[in-house]
Amino acid sequence: MNRISFLKRLSYLTTVFMFFATFGGGVVTRTESGLGCGTEWPLCHGKFVPAHTLASVIEYTHRLVSTTAGILAVIVFVLFLMYGKNRKDLQFFAFLTLIFVSIQGAMGALAVVFSQSPPVMALHLGFAFISLAGSLMTSLGAMQEERLGGLAVFEKMPGTTKAFRNFVWGVMIYSYIVVYTGAFVSHTDSAGACTGFPLCNGQIIPELSGGVEIAFIHRIAGFLLAALIVVLFVWIYRSYKENRELKILGFISVLLIVFQVLSGAAFMITIGRPEVYMFVVLAHMTSIAVLFGLLTYMSYIVWRLTKTARSKAS
Repeated sequence: MNRISFLKRLSYLTTVFMFFATFGGGVVTRTESGLGCGTEWPLCHGKFVPAHTLASVIEYTHRLVSTTAGILAVIVFVLFLMYGKNRKDLQFFAFLTLIFVSIQGAMGALAVVFSQSPPVMALHLGFAFISLAGSLMTSLGAMQEERLGGLAVFEKMPGTTKAFRNFVWGVMIYSYIVVYTGAFVSHTDSAGACTGFPLCNGQIIPELSGGVEIAFIHRIAGFLLAALIVVLFVWIYRSYKENRELKILGFISVLLIVFQVLSGAAFMITIGRPEVYMFVVLAHMTSIAVLFGLLTYMSYIVWRLTKTARSKAS
Protein backbone atom coordinates (compact mmCIF):
# COMPACT_ATOMS: atom_id res chain seq x y z
CA MET A 1 0.00 0.00 0.00
CA ASN A 2 1.50 3.36 -1.03
CA ARG A 3 1.45 6.43 1.16
CA ILE A 4 -1.47 8.22 -0.49
CA SER A 5 -3.59 5.06 -0.31
CA PHE A 6 -2.81 4.78 3.40
CA LEU A 7 -3.60 8.46 3.96
CA LYS A 8 -6.88 8.05 2.08
CA ARG A 9 -7.95 5.13 4.26
CA LEU A 10 -6.92 6.92 7.42
CA SER A 11 -8.88 9.97 6.27
CA TYR A 12 -11.91 7.74 5.69
CA LEU A 13 -11.60 6.35 9.21
CA THR A 14 -11.35 9.86 10.64
CA THR A 15 -14.45 10.93 8.71
CA VAL A 16 -16.39 7.94 10.08
CA PHE A 17 -15.46 8.89 13.65
CA MET A 18 -16.28 12.55 12.96
CA PHE A 19 -19.67 11.47 11.65
CA PHE A 20 -20.43 9.38 14.73
CA ALA A 21 -19.16 12.14 17.01
CA THR A 22 -21.64 14.52 15.34
CA PHE A 23 -24.38 11.89 15.49
CA GLY A 24 -23.53 11.20 19.14
CA GLY A 25 -23.86 14.88 19.96
CA GLY A 26 -27.39 14.74 18.60
CA VAL A 27 -28.15 11.66 20.69
CA VAL A 28 -26.86 13.41 23.81
CA THR A 29 -29.09 16.41 23.10
CA ARG A 30 -32.22 14.42 22.24
CA THR A 31 -31.90 12.12 25.26
CA GLU A 32 -30.93 15.01 27.56
CA SER A 33 -27.82 13.11 28.60
CA GLY A 34 -25.47 16.10 28.63
CA LEU A 35 -25.15 15.89 32.40
CA GLY A 36 -25.10 12.10 32.47
CA CYS A 37 -21.64 12.33 33.97
CA GLY A 38 -22.50 15.23 36.25
CA THR A 39 -20.53 18.45 35.93
CA GLU A 40 -17.17 16.68 35.63
CA TRP A 41 -14.83 16.33 32.71
CA PRO A 42 -12.98 14.14 31.72
CA LEU A 43 -14.12 11.95 34.63
CA CYS A 44 -17.67 10.68 34.89
CA HIS A 45 -18.98 10.99 38.46
CA GLY A 46 -15.38 10.81 39.66
CA LYS A 47 -14.56 7.65 37.70
CA PHE A 48 -12.91 6.77 34.42
CA VAL A 49 -15.53 4.06 33.88
CA PRO A 50 -19.01 5.54 34.41
CA ALA A 51 -21.88 4.04 36.34
CA HIS A 52 -24.13 2.00 34.10
CA THR A 53 -26.99 4.43 33.81
CA LEU A 54 -28.27 5.13 30.33
CA ALA A 55 -27.47 8.85 30.50
CA SER A 56 -23.90 8.29 31.71
CA VAL A 57 -23.23 5.60 29.09
CA ILE A 58 -24.53 7.84 26.28
CA GLU A 59 -22.53 10.85 27.45
CA TYR A 60 -19.34 8.89 28.11
CA THR A 61 -19.54 7.01 24.79
CA HIS A 62 -19.90 10.35 23.02
CA ARG A 63 -16.81 11.62 24.83
CA LEU A 64 -14.79 8.54 23.80
CA VAL A 65 -15.86 8.76 20.15
CA SER A 66 -15.15 12.50 20.02
CA THR A 67 -11.75 12.04 21.67
CA THR A 68 -10.86 9.29 19.19
CA ALA A 69 -11.92 11.56 16.33
CA GLY A 70 -9.66 14.29 17.72
CA ILE A 71 -6.68 11.94 18.02
CA LEU A 72 -7.20 10.71 14.46
CA ALA A 73 -7.41 14.33 13.25
CA VAL A 74 -3.99 15.02 14.81
CA ILE A 75 -2.47 11.92 13.17
CA VAL A 76 -3.94 12.73 9.74
CA PHE A 77 -2.70 16.33 9.90
CA VAL A 78 0.84 15.30 10.90
CA LEU A 79 1.02 12.60 8.21
CA PHE A 80 -0.18 14.98 5.51
CA LEU A 81 2.49 17.45 6.61
CA MET A 82 5.09 14.68 6.29
CA TYR A 83 3.94 12.85 3.18
CA GLY A 84 1.53 15.16 1.39
CA LYS A 85 3.81 18.09 0.70
CA ASN A 86 2.52 18.37 -2.88
CA ARG A 87 -1.05 18.83 -1.66
CA LYS A 88 -1.18 22.02 0.39
CA ASP A 89 -4.94 21.98 -0.02
CA LEU A 90 -5.29 18.62 1.75
CA GLN A 91 -2.95 19.83 4.48
CA PHE A 92 -5.26 22.81 4.97
CA PHE A 93 -8.38 20.60 5.09
CA ALA A 94 -6.72 18.36 7.68
CA PHE A 95 -5.71 21.45 9.67
CA LEU A 96 -9.26 22.79 9.46
CA THR A 97 -10.57 19.50 10.81
CA LEU A 98 -8.09 19.52 13.67
CA ILE A 99 -8.80 23.11 14.68
CA PHE A 100 -12.58 22.79 14.73
CA VAL A 101 -12.70 19.38 16.39
CA SER A 102 -10.47 20.86 19.09
CA ILE A 103 -12.72 23.91 19.52
CA GLN A 104 -15.80 21.72 19.52
CA GLY A 105 -14.25 19.42 22.14
CA ALA A 106 -13.33 22.34 24.36
CA MET A 107 -16.84 23.78 24.05
CA GLY A 108 -18.29 20.38 24.93
CA ALA A 109 -16.18 20.19 28.06
CA LEU A 110 -17.16 23.73 29.05
CA ALA A 111 -20.82 22.90 28.47
CA VAL A 112 -20.51 20.10 31.02
CA VAL A 113 -18.71 22.11 33.68
CA PHE A 114 -20.56 25.39 33.06
CA SER A 115 -24.08 25.62 31.67
CA GLN A 116 -24.23 27.31 28.27
CA SER A 117 -26.93 29.34 26.54
CA PRO A 118 -28.83 27.91 23.52
CA PRO A 119 -26.98 30.17 21.01
CA VAL A 120 -23.62 28.90 22.28
CA MET A 121 -24.77 25.27 22.25
CA ALA A 122 -26.06 25.73 18.70
CA LEU A 123 -22.62 27.06 17.73
CA HIS A 124 -21.09 23.97 19.35
CA LEU A 125 -23.01 21.79 16.87
CA GLY A 126 -22.11 24.15 14.04
CA PHE A 127 -18.40 23.69 14.77
CA ALA A 128 -18.92 19.92 14.79
CA PHE A 129 -20.35 20.25 11.27
CA ILE A 130 -17.29 22.21 10.12
CA SER A 131 -14.92 19.58 11.52
CA LEU A 132 -16.92 16.85 9.75
CA ALA A 133 -16.87 18.88 6.53
CA GLY A 134 -13.10 19.36 6.79
CA SER A 135 -12.58 15.63 7.30
CA LEU A 136 -14.89 14.78 4.41
CA MET A 137 -13.00 17.19 2.14
CA THR A 138 -9.71 15.60 3.16
CA SER A 139 -11.09 12.14 2.35
CA LEU A 140 -12.53 13.15 -1.03
CA GLY A 141 -9.34 15.03 -1.90
CA ALA A 142 -7.19 12.02 -1.00
CA MET A 143 -9.44 9.80 -3.14
CA GLN A 144 -9.09 12.25 -6.01
CA GLU A 145 -5.30 12.26 -5.58
CA GLU A 146 -5.12 8.46 -5.68
CA ARG A 147 -7.56 7.87 -8.55
CA LEU A 148 -6.99 10.87 -10.79
CA GLY A 149 -3.40 11.81 -10.06
CA GLY A 150 -3.73 15.03 -8.13
CA LEU A 151 -4.32 18.65 -9.04
CA ALA A 152 -3.29 18.18 -12.67
CA VAL A 153 -6.70 16.69 -13.35
CA PHE A 154 -8.29 20.11 -12.90
CA GLU A 155 -6.26 21.44 -15.80
CA LYS A 156 -7.96 18.89 -18.06
CA MET A 157 -11.48 19.86 -17.02
CA PRO A 158 -13.50 22.72 -18.52
CA GLY A 159 -13.42 25.74 -16.26
CA THR A 160 -16.40 27.26 -14.48
CA THR A 161 -17.59 30.85 -14.44
CA LYS A 162 -17.22 33.23 -11.54
CA ALA A 163 -21.00 33.50 -11.35
CA PHE A 164 -21.34 29.76 -10.84
CA ARG A 165 -18.50 29.75 -8.31
CA ASN A 166 -20.10 32.56 -6.33
CA PHE A 167 -23.48 30.80 -6.41
CA VAL A 168 -21.99 27.56 -5.06
CA TRP A 169 -20.15 29.45 -2.34
CA GLY A 170 -23.33 31.33 -1.44
CA VAL A 171 -25.34 28.10 -1.17
CA MET A 172 -22.63 26.55 0.99
CA ILE A 173 -22.52 29.52 3.37
CA TYR A 174 -26.30 29.72 3.49
CA SER A 175 -26.53 25.99 4.28
CA TYR A 176 -24.43 26.65 7.39
CA ILE A 177 -26.90 29.35 8.47
CA VAL A 178 -29.71 26.81 8.06
CA VAL A 179 -27.68 24.34 10.15
CA TYR A 180 -27.34 26.91 12.90
CA THR A 181 -31.04 27.76 12.90
CA GLY A 182 -31.85 24.05 13.14
CA ALA A 183 -29.47 23.62 16.07
CA PHE A 184 -31.06 26.65 17.74
CA VAL A 185 -34.50 25.06 17.32
CA SER A 186 -33.21 21.92 19.03
CA HIS A 187 -31.50 23.68 21.92
CA THR A 188 -34.50 25.89 22.63
CA ASP A 189 -36.95 22.94 22.44
CA SER A 190 -38.91 24.76 19.75
CA ALA A 191 -39.43 21.83 17.36
CA GLY A 192 -43.01 21.23 18.48
CA ALA A 193 -44.00 24.89 18.44
CA CYS A 194 -44.84 24.89 14.72
CA THR A 195 -47.28 22.00 14.18
CA GLY A 196 -48.59 20.84 10.84
CA PHE A 197 -46.92 20.72 7.42
CA PRO A 198 -46.48 22.69 5.23
CA LEU A 199 -48.57 25.17 7.23
CA CYS A 200 -47.46 26.22 10.69
CA ASN A 201 -50.25 25.85 13.25
CA GLY A 202 -52.71 25.95 10.36
CA GLN A 203 -51.45 29.31 9.09
CA ILE A 204 -49.22 30.38 6.21
CA ILE A 205 -47.60 32.95 8.49
CA PRO A 206 -48.26 32.24 12.19
CA GLU A 207 -47.98 34.69 15.06
CA LEU A 208 -44.24 35.15 15.35
CA SER A 209 -43.22 34.89 18.98
CA GLY A 210 -41.25 32.53 21.17
CA GLY A 211 -40.69 28.99 19.90
CA VAL A 212 -43.12 29.46 17.00
CA GLU A 213 -40.95 32.22 15.58
CA ILE A 214 -37.77 30.14 15.95
CA ALA A 215 -39.30 27.04 14.33
CA PHE A 216 -40.98 29.01 11.53
CA ILE A 217 -37.79 30.86 10.60
CA HIS A 218 -35.93 27.55 10.38
CA ARG A 219 -38.71 26.06 8.24
CA ILE A 220 -38.64 28.97 5.77
CA ALA A 221 -34.83 28.85 5.71
CA GLY A 222 -34.99 25.13 4.90
CA PHE A 223 -37.47 25.64 2.04
CA LEU A 224 -35.22 28.32 0.55
CA LEU A 225 -32.18 26.02 0.81
CA ALA A 226 -34.12 23.29 -1.02
CA ALA A 227 -34.92 25.73 -3.83
CA LEU A 228 -31.28 26.80 -4.08
CA ILE A 229 -30.09 23.18 -4.25
CA VAL A 230 -32.52 22.49 -7.10
CA VAL A 231 -31.25 25.56 -8.98
CA LEU A 232 -27.67 24.39 -8.40
CA PHE A 233 -28.51 20.92 -9.72
CA VAL A 234 -30.15 22.32 -12.88
CA TRP A 235 -27.24 24.70 -13.46
CA ILE A 236 -24.73 21.84 -13.26
CA TYR A 237 -26.68 19.65 -15.70
CA ARG A 238 -27.21 22.47 -18.17
CA SER A 239 -23.73 23.99 -18.15
CA TYR A 240 -21.31 21.41 -16.68
CA LYS A 241 -22.78 18.02 -17.54
CA GLU A 242 -19.39 16.87 -18.82
CA ASN A 243 -17.93 17.22 -15.30
CA ARG A 244 -18.73 13.86 -13.69
CA GLU A 245 -17.66 14.89 -10.20
CA LEU A 246 -19.89 17.97 -10.15
CA LYS A 247 -22.82 15.93 -11.48
CA ILE A 248 -22.43 13.31 -8.76
CA LEU A 249 -22.14 15.93 -6.02
CA GLY A 250 -25.15 17.80 -7.41
CA PHE A 251 -27.28 14.66 -7.62
CA ILE A 252 -26.42 13.54 -4.09
CA SER A 253 -27.14 17.06 -2.82
CA VAL A 254 -30.64 16.90 -4.33
CA LEU A 255 -31.27 13.51 -2.73
CA LEU A 256 -30.14 14.81 0.65
CA ILE A 257 -32.24 17.98 0.50
CA VAL A 258 -35.32 15.95 -0.49
CA PHE A 259 -34.65 13.73 2.51
CA GLN A 260 -34.31 16.86 4.62
CA VAL A 261 -37.73 18.11 3.59
CA LEU A 262 -39.36 14.70 4.08
CA SER A 263 -37.76 14.13 7.47
CA GLY A 264 -38.77 17.66 8.50
CA ALA A 265 -42.36 16.81 7.58
CA ALA A 266 -42.01 13.53 9.51
CA PHE A 267 -41.40 15.59 12.67
CA MET A 268 -45.06 16.52 12.68
CA ILE A 269 -46.17 12.91 12.28
CA THR A 270 -43.88 11.38 14.89
CA ILE A 271 -43.67 14.14 17.50
CA GLY A 272 -46.13 12.29 19.73
CA ARG A 273 -44.11 9.07 19.51
CA PRO A 274 -40.77 9.77 21.25
CA GLU A 275 -39.24 6.39 20.40
CA VAL A 276 -39.60 7.16 16.66
CA TYR A 277 -39.29 10.94 16.79
CA MET A 278 -35.74 10.81 18.15
CA PHE A 279 -34.51 8.77 15.18
CA VAL A 280 -36.25 11.10 12.72
CA VAL A 281 -34.51 14.08 14.31
CA LEU A 282 -31.12 12.34 14.25
CA ALA A 283 -31.55 11.35 10.59
CA HIS A 284 -32.53 14.94 9.77
CA MET A 285 -29.47 16.31 11.56
CA THR A 286 -26.88 13.90 10.15
CA SER A 287 -28.12 14.24 6.58
CA ILE A 288 -27.73 18.03 6.66
CA ALA A 289 -24.24 17.51 8.11
CA VAL A 290 -23.27 15.40 5.09
CA LEU A 291 -24.95 17.89 2.72
CA PHE A 292 -22.94 20.76 4.20
CA GLY A 293 -19.74 18.74 3.77
CA LEU A 294 -20.51 17.98 0.11
CA LEU A 295 -21.34 21.62 -0.61
CA THR A 296 -18.08 22.66 1.02
CA TYR A 297 -16.12 20.26 -1.17
CA MET A 298 -18.04 21.45 -4.24
CA SER A 299 -17.06 25.01 -3.33
CA TYR A 300 -13.42 23.95 -3.38
CA ILE A 301 -13.79 22.23 -6.75
CA VAL A 302 -15.42 25.21 -8.46
CA TRP A 303 -12.72 27.48 -7.01
CA ARG A 304 -10.13 25.26 -8.71
CA LEU A 305 -12.08 25.17 -11.95
CA THR A 306 -12.51 28.94 -11.97
CA LYS A 307 -8.73 29.26 -11.67
CA THR A 308 -8.43 26.84 -14.59
CA ALA A 309 -10.76 28.95 -16.72
CA ARG A 310 -8.77 32.08 -15.85
CA SER A 311 -5.42 30.49 -16.74
CA LYS A 312 -6.75 29.16 -20.04
CA ALA A 313 -8.18 32.57 -20.93
CA SER A 314 -4.81 34.22 -20.30
